[in-house]
Amino acid sequence: MPPATTRPHRRTLHRYRFQGTWTFPAPPTAVYAVLEDADAYNVWWPQVRHVDRIDETRATVRVRSVLPYDLTLAVRATRHDPAAGLLEIAITGDLHGWARWTVRPHHPAGTTLRYDQEVEVRHPLMRLLALPGRPVFLANHAWMMRTARRSLRTRLDPARQGI
Repeated sequence: MPPATTRPHRRTLHRYRFQGTWTFPAPPTAVYAVLEDADAYNVWWPQVRHVDRIDETRATVRVRSVLPYDLTLAVRATRHDPAAGLLEIAITGDLHGWARWTVRPHHPAGTTLRYDQEVEVRHPLMRLLALPGRPVFLANHAWMMRTARRSLRTRLDPARQGI
């Protein structure tokens, strides 16, 4: 029997699961409206550098955070359900998997927003650096999501929009 090891299986090195829950002092309909407008993500989320709409359900998205490379993603809407507060996409390209926004009312007049993502890295450099780079990739994603939360909060604040 081979000795036990704490080193992750090679395939596991390329897989990531992310989850975050945020609250906003804005109604769920306002939060959902911003999130369903995929064409405008690059307006409010600095790391989303470019969105190229292909049709009603598909787009190509270029993302770049702190690390010195872009990720190019082909995204396809797989669930768009305003009544349930769900937006979900399939992701291919430099990452392969899915992401979901879940929008729920939060007492008294706010919103709880949950983000879930499961992906496998396909970007050649990230795969090459899978083991030593994993902590850096995780920190990079965390920073990107903190920026998204702050930017979305600003986008939802009528006083900051001059309304």
